[in-house]
Amino acid sequence: MANSLPPKGLTGRLRVRAEDDDDLAVLSACLQDGLVAVRDIAYLPAERRLVLIVNRYRWEAAEAGQLADGTGDARGERVICALAMDGVQRVRQQGIDRGKPGQFLSILQLRRVVGAGAPGPADPPAVEIVFAGQAAIRVTLDRFQVRAEDVEEPYPTAWRPKHKLDDPAPGTS
Repeated sequence: MANSLPPKGLTGRLRVRAEDDDDLAVLSACLQDGLVAVRDIAYLPAERRLVLIVNRYRWEAAEAGQLADGTGDARGERVICALAMDGVQRVRQQGIDRGKPGQFLSILQLRRVVGAGAPGPADPPAVEIVFAGQAAIRVTLDRFQVRAEDVEEPYPTAWRPKHKLDDPAPGTS
């Protein structure tokens, strides 16, 4: 995976290219809980490109206890990130109402979709972006490559995404 994080003291912008399942798992973790407005999903057929503008929670900064302002404050940060896939053969979506451009979708996971057989010329790679609320976008590609890059500076947020797995088990503390 091509992952370039600037040295400590710089902006900490994420720039990732996923070319296999392991890379995609890392990218998926970085984009988990990212918010995407329906209006910010664009399929550009002439360019064979799908682009999403994601307002992502900076999990990597929160886990490291380092925020862009140099504090260890627990408030967290978000940043605007462009997610792109080139060489798009087909885009299918479910549970997304294009008539509601202001609706926000929350990313749960990015995953490779594998057909019945081994990937090959008859079974091109496909990536599925899974959103909360049973919405999804499936993208069939010429070759497996997904790119994401932060395009603005991070900004503070008081809201840290929380999952049931974050809660301690009953009887523990």
